[in-house]
Amino acid sequence: MKEQPHHGRPAPPLRERKKLKTKRTIRRQALRLFREQGFQATTMEQIAEAAEVSVSTVFRYFPAKEDLVVSDGYDPRFIEIFQRLPPEMGPLPALRAAIRTTLSGASPTELDEDRDRELLMLTEPELWAASLGNITGSMTMLREQVAKRTGREPDEPAVRSFTGAVMGVMLAVWLEWARHPEMDIVAALDDALAHLEAGLPL
Repeated sequence: MKEQPHHGRPAPPLRERKKLKTKRTIRRQALRLFREQGFQATTMEQIAEAAEVSVSTVFRYFPAKEDLVVSDGYDPRFIEIFQRLPPEMGPLPALRAAIRTTLSGASPTELDEDRDRELLMLTEPELWAASLGNITGSMTMLREQVAKRTGREPDEPAVRSFTGAVMGVMLAVWLEWARHPEMDIVAALDDALAHLEAGLPL
């Protein structure tokens, strides 16, 4: 993801910006190699060489090869935006606004890389299995944020059903995007969540 302005807050220190740049370079080179020669055939050593870093540096940012694909880093940015929105805004409008803001700063290259990750997760069985942990973590995060905004407990059935519906709608759009790269993912997600907000009329 491209970093967004922090609305008056100072930019991250130079050291943090360098670390983020290194992480992005490693992932970008890894995805290129996965496309060219396959996920299984690509080694961490090859990724390190392509990114011009040491193997230990690759492992510092991505402890396992699967992490190069299944982790996206969106959750912290989403939480920051979601929590800044006016408290009187309902949970679904707030979710839509936060998701739009989180994704709208991504460059075409970054969105292409996100799509490559989704496609890999669909076509590599071990990545699909690994991605379930990421999905579960995002669902837990979402449930906690929705509960906090609505003054309820995360384990309440209504909160659980709400977040399950949101995640189901979003997952369906992400999977469709992996097959149809021409989709405008930001607009498609917002349209799908708007349909959910309207009660899913058919």
